[in-house]
Amino acid sequence: MSGDERRRQLGDNDAPVEEEIEETFDRIVEEGAQRLARSWTTVLVTGTFGGMEVGIGVMAYLAVLHETHNHLLAGLAFGIGLIALLLAKSELFTEGFLVPIAAVASKEASLGQLAKLWGGTLLMNLIGGWAFMWIVVQAFPQWTPELETAARHFVEAGFSWQSVCLAVLGGSTITLMTRMQQGADSDVAKMAVAVACGFLLAGLQLFHSILDSLLIFGAIHAGVQVDYLDWLGWFGYTLLFNILGGLLLVTSLRLLRNKELIRERRDDAPEDPDAAR
Repeated sequence: MSGDERRRQLGDNDAPVEEEIEETFDRIVEEGAQRLARSWTTVLVTGTFGGMEVGIGVMAYLAVLHETHNHLLAGLAFGIGLIALLLAKSELFTEGFLVPIAAVASKEASLGQLAKLWGGTLLMNLIGGWAFMWIVVQAFPQWTPELETAARHFVEAGFSWQSVCLAVLGGSTITLMTRMQQGADSDVAKMAVAVACGFLLAGLQLFHSILDSLLIFGAIHAGVQVDYLDWLGWFGYTLLFNILGGLLLVTSLRLLRNKELIRERRDDAPEDPDAAR
């Protein structure tokens, strides 16, 4: 008896993978298809909320950093923002590397829908975060030294192997968070994942295109000698390697593991993913 036949005999499903993996895959594809079917208005509004809610985490991060001068403790506080994203059902650009792509790979949605989700979410994350950080800076001007140090840490890093690897790790960490939350059944477990990944992202100062943009925007609002060209030079390569980290280290490997499930989905899907079901 082959290993696959033995697995089917022991499990309760007829799929070519374990039952738990199949159930998680189905949840990922179904959620991805729903997210990609959003209207432009919903994409833009949800992206705006995402930028503001991750700003809650940045505010908590700065508060703890100001009092303790400890990045690891501040990183734990940043998890508040990821919990807000989770419970408020908002959208962060870098969360869109696994779930929507799984839906596109399964022909449950189209590449055009993916481009709409990515483009609209990225733009509105930045706009919402920019506006939120203006409010934060006016409310807490005493955090200017922390904002200046954080902004300079990123914009003065320069393009190097270290910067590339920090951006790759940032993208893979947030994508792994999405996968782990999809595999969890309780909100408590999902929140624990958010805190853990927030600790890694902010506590270790990984390069994250949205999170760290908010810190740079805050520094600009506070009058620090950093400008939008400085931000753009850092943002361009960070965004690229966030995407590559999320796609190559997390998404592609999970799609490869579930290739039989994807094939079954594609066989049952209409030729046009946008067609009515």
